[in-house]
Amino acid sequence: MVISEKKPIEEVLGFLKNAEKVVLVGCNLCASTCKTGGEEQLIEMKETLENEGKKVLGYKILDPACNLLKCKKDLKALKEELKEADAVLSLACGDGTQTVVKNLKNKPVYPANNTLFIGEVERVGQFEEACKACGECELGWTGGICPVTMCAKGLINGACGGAKNGKCEVSPENDCAWIKIYERLRDIGQLDNLLEIRPPKDYSKQNNPRHLNLNKKEETANA
Repeated sequence: MVISEKKPIEEVLGFLKNAEKVVLVGCNLCASTCKTGGEEQLIEMKETLENEGKKVLGYKILDPACNLLKCKKDLKALKEELKEADAVLSLACGDGTQTVVKNLKNKPVYPANNTLFIGEVERVGQFEEACKACGECELGWTGGICPVTMCAKGLINGACGGAKNGKCEVSPENDCAWIKIYERLRDIGQLDNLLEIRPPKDYSKQNNPRHLNLNKKEETANA
């Protein structure tokens, strides 16, 4: 899940300083779960903007915002409002906001949220970062605990030695990732995994922006 939080309203109003008529869009997946882009948040934003003298022409929860073709279809419901609008405010994540931009080439689109990380829902309203999408997953030999994400230094070949009382020296509120990895491997009988020296991360696999074309892969496989 893509975790996001609301931007300060002052920043949002700064984006919209030259816009009188605004259309709002949200997302029914990640942003709704994070309470940054569901219907409740869209209505709240509508009321806030109207109190600031803006005219909100309409709003739509996209299903989801990050699906290019589905987003294009959903935005058709706001066709007339979008023609009249001075700007669009997106209450989706950064991905969803950029997807809206691609579908509205001649209309300014502004973000209402800050995108934080890919993470998991610990419980309602609580989220933890889980993956940096490094393109070269290490979970197979670390017992399912990611050293790239969970270790503040992103170390691949064991702990730095700076942990104290099981806590990270960089972020003392966090558990040392490598102690957790050691304990997990011990519990599942795979401590031998720590004996192998791992090569440096291939950061060319994070050569942004990255692309994946499943159709092209199938064509290559069938050639």
